[in-house]
Amino acid sequence: MDANELRAMQAPIKDKYKSDAASAMITLKAKGTLDDTNIACKVETGRALAVAGLHPATGGSGLELCSGDMLLEALVACAGVTVKAVATALEIPLKSGSVSAEGDLDFRGTLGVAKDAPVGFAQIRLRFDLDTDAPQEKLDQLLKLTERYCVVYQTIKSGPPVDVTVARA
Repeated sequence: MDANELRAMQAPIKDKYKSDAASAMITLKAKGTLDDTNIACKVETGRALAVAGLHPATGGSGLELCSGDMLLEALVACAGVTVKAVATALEIPLKSGSVSAEGDLDFRGTLGVAKDAPVGFAQIRLRFDLDTDAPQEKLDQLLKLTERYCVVYQTIKSGPPVDVTVARA
């Protein structure tokens, strides 16, 4: 897909959102079911069932997916799609590329071993390795716009309010 095809595909969508802002508000959903026998949660991905469990550093077997890894994978997926879309829109040719993310966790926090240890990632690093002949100023613009428009990156960076409830089934 080239920049013109991308613009043509998105133009009617953008026009609709400009004239009817409410139509741009969509609620994405995720659902999981607690495993009956293991400390695990079966998450419906739309394509398959992903079984998340404890990370081996917290006593897990390593057979289930770690939700921390899944968070980083979501960041990589979103950032990868966004960088491709922005590169296409800016007509920056990418011969190839890869995206990686890594995050630092102190498991003392989630295990309640040390009250001063944070629960969650202390730092996340996102990296793009791009094979391109584009000048550095174009790459700087690509990175800036990718950061701006990547939903998962902006969500992690901004930390929106999260409402949590419990109900009897």
